[in-house]
Amino acid sequence: MLKNDRLLRALRREPVDRTPVWLMRQAGRYLPEYRATRARAGSFLAMAKNPEIACEVTLQPLQRFPLDAAILFSDILTIPDAMGLELYFAEGEGPRFRHPVRDAEAIGRLAVPDMETELGYVMEAIRLIRRELDGRVPLIGFSGSPWTLACYMIEGGGSKDYARIKALALNDPALLHQLLGVVTDAVVAYLSAQRAAGAQALQVFDTWGGVLSPAMYREFSLPYLARIARELKRGEGAERTPMILFGKGNGAHVEALAATGTDAVGVDWTIDIGEAVQRTGGQVAIQGNLDPAVLYGSPEAIRREAGQVLDRYAQGNGGSREGHVFNLGHGMSPDMDPERVAALVEAVHALSAR
Repeated sequence: MLKNDRLLRALRREPVDRTPVWLMRQAGRYLPEYRATRARAGSFLAMAKNPEIACEVTLQPLQRFPLDAAILFSDILTIPDAMGLELYFAEGEGPRFRHPVRDAEAIGRLAVPDMETELGYVMEAIRLIRRELDGRVPLIGFSGSPWTLACYMIEGGGSKDYARIKALALNDPALLHQLLGVVTDAVVAYLSAQRAAGAQALQVFDTWGGVLSPAMYREFSLPYLARIARELKRGEGAERTPMILFGKGNGAHVEALAATGTDAVGVDWTIDIGEAVQRTGGQVAIQGNLDPAVLYGSPEAIRREAGQVLDRYAQGNGGSREGHVFNLGHGMSPDMDPERVAALVEAVHALSAR
């Protein structure tokens, strides 16, 4: 039995006593306890692939802040790593793959990993976190979107211009669709396994969807997000495991995302959240969307900006605050001050109290 079910109720657009809040990258390098754990573990991957350490890191922000959800400590690139691309982290460069896929032969070799062997460490972490949470708050599981994962798989890491994957989209779209198809199969299986292991809500991160033109988004990102929403069995009623589709730069597509069958759409800070509510017409909950840079502001500035997000949501929703999950418009940065996070969480709960 959940002691705090605000998140799940908000995702179902049911009444809550105050707007729930959680933060993307709430478990991360801005916390001194995280940095200590990472130093002890030796690397990010050593933490992510050790269920006990992943559990410890997942719970760290909840020991500081009265957040309304935990999110699994992991990485969006676990699926391609399990497909044999061999994930590593280069100093100052971020995630990289030793074996990127750039031709038909490499793409043809890809297969959906076994979720309890190649990705069993993720499922064990979820089971352990659920036991340690003991119903305190819900646990969110997640995956990268097919388009975002494909970007990393083809580029070999992060990119400034996405030249390789956009060239493939232009020159051999059928081959890119083949890649996106197998990755989508893997994402559906991965999220299903997370749900079976105990994840109580699920988020898909379409981090790089915003680098696409509208036409390319409709061809190479949106249909695969819709497939996930359609094919992922999530249950019904109070037992339903809600799904959030979050995208950076997805403001132009909120109506289409709401029509996929997802339970919620997460938006970044470049769209007015009241506009997002109006354009989705009450079909879905809306998550977001404070600019993460606000956390560099004073506590007074943070309270003011958080209040504006809350109020803009309510104005777009006919005066009602229901159906809103407060979050940042993207993840937190390593140099942010934990005291500013505390100020934000307190402000959201105080200003949204019913």
